[in-house]
Amino acid sequence: MRKDTPIPSEVVDKYAEQMGLEDVGKASIREIKRLVDLVEAETGERYVRMEMGIPGLPPSDIGVNAEKAALDKGIAALYPDIDGIPGLKKEISRFVKLFVGVDVDPRGCIPTVGSMQGSFATFMTVTRMDKNKDTILFLDPGFPVHKQQCRVQGTKFDSFDVYNYRGEKLREKLESHLARGNVAALLYSNPNNPSWICFTETELKIIGELATKYSVVVIEDLAYFAMDFRQDLSKPGQPPYQPSVANYTDNYVLLISSSKAFSYAGQRIGMMVISDALFEKKAKDLRPYYGMEQFGRAMVFGTMYALSSGTAHSPQYALEAMLKAVNDGEYDFVDVVKEYGEKAKIMKKLFTDNGFKIVYDKDEDKPLADGFYFTISYPGFSGAELIEALVYYGISAISLAITGSERLEGLRACVSLVSRDQFPDLEYRVKKFHEHHG
Repeated sequence: MRKDTPIPSEVVDKYAEQMGLEDVGKASIREIKRLVDLVEAETGERYVRMEMGIPGLPPSDIGVNAEKAALDKGIAALYPDIDGIPGLKKEISRFVKLFVGVDVDPRGCIPTVGSMQGSFATFMTVTRMDKNKDTILFLDPGFPVHKQQCRVQGTKFDSFDVYNYRGEKLREKLESHLARGNVAALLYSNPNNPSWICFTETELKIIGELATKYSVVVIEDLAYFAMDFRQDLSKPGQPPYQPSVANYTDNYVLLISSSKAFSYAGQRIGMMVISDALFEKKAKDLRPYYGMEQFGRAMVFGTMYALSSGTAHSPQYALEAMLKAVNDGEYDFVDVVKEYGEKAKIMKKLFTDNGFKIVYDKDEDKPLADGFYFTISYPGFSGAELIEALVYYGISAISLAITGSERLEGLRACVSLVSRDQFPDLEYRVKKFHEHHG
């Protein structure tokens, strides 16, 4: 390794050896974080940290104040209803109507311990509806922990990189998987983690039509709700709405996170939205596990009850207050999170001006949006090699290889923790990297 890198190579090498990292480029997200923490502590050099997908904005005061007030009233001593407090269920239903444009009864609007609990519970329940349908299909690239949830449960899963099958090409590829008859549900994120691709209405219609045809549940992960900043999705009750498969099938579960939209990640409060038709659906194969056949009841009084007996009480009041303010047009959450898109635009240019390429760059024929993530590569490097090299330049990211992407040369970069005062450092470091490797 070169000796004239922005971060002393001997320090990086020392801690990589201490941690037993034979190949830094193949380290996990948490291992990369730990290595960077150690190097920062010794050198005093601040990394441009793009490995962790966590919020970089302060939480909404509306939520914080509502949660404090609820705690002051003593709700910490009380168990909440498993399926959520009534006021929150009502506001989730309103939110979906006003920002997605679909009607869902409040009973199918269930607060969860972050979207992670929502996906875990949904995987568990949908794969027990039909004994012949035991597989989750992932439209990759995607969040690696979703597959880990399946592994923990012993649930089978399959996947393909959807970027090769955009537009009408998606129909044949997706149907080739669903026609096998073993897929209980499919999952994707929209906007996508890690690539930031956004499905078009054409693609969502294809997914919805095939889900109906093959009785497959669509799990739509909306962790980055309304964060396709190419259009204004911020006006309650006014189009355009957040694009969703809910417009094209009744077989859906929406997972909506408060972590990014409201910067409320620490309180682990998300939303599971089950369509009215799916909530009512009866499946006899549920009975051996839950003693009941209705999907909605099995989800609430079977899976959710067994997992945690509901989510924490006080964050529900926080989320209720934030959603009410948004629904009433008093709080524009999209305007707040636009900062991510503005930073991404600047950061992408710093990389591309210095020899880097954007890996996922289009939605069909449209340039990709600027948002929470973007993807980069550098000629001649695999993703693993690029991660290992960039660590010496004070830049951290993760490999696309762990996301199900077929583009093994790429990295995922998250903009949230990179402050604007670091842009000069980032520019210097990518220029130095390009000087050494161009």
